[in-house]
Amino acid sequence: MTTKSDFTEDEWTRVVRAPFVAGLAISLADPGGPIEAAKETMATFKVATNPPSREELLAEVALEIQAATQQHHNPLKGFKPDKTVGVGEDVLNELREVHSAVAAKATPEEATAFAAWLVAAAEAAAKAAKDGGFMGFHAQQVSDRERDMVDRVRDAVSG
Repeated sequence: MTTKSDFTEDEWTRVVRAPFVAGLAISLADPGGPIEAAKETMATFKVATNPPSREELLAEVALEIQAATQQHHNPLKGFKPDKTVGVGEDVLNELREVHSAVAAKATPEEATAFAAWLVAAAEAAAKAAKDGGFMGFHAQQVSDRERDMVDRVRDAVSG
């Protein structure tokens, strides 16, 4: 069982913000207006505070996210994606590095569950708001760019 004490302070900060970074990947892949961004953020938050399984690592991260949110702390504090690297590439690099840290310190089951959680956060953000169309007609639930980014998030945290 892996806990906060198994990580350095910097690693833990990155692990805790990882679900939000996964959601941010979707927003960067297909930027929308403020309403779409708000819906994506809320969907990411819901997944980040309710992990899909009950591994100790995931539960501890979710509790830390809840505590930070109650104190009105920005979950992405300290993370600024480098837009010169390419759309979302810096975000994907961050997810790869976090996944590597978790895989090195957590049990294989926890690492797999953590990776699935990050993909779930990206999927939730992608499904949060319809894209395109006119007044809701012919809109897509998930745009092609969002679908592509979910696949890239999945690739970044697998293996």
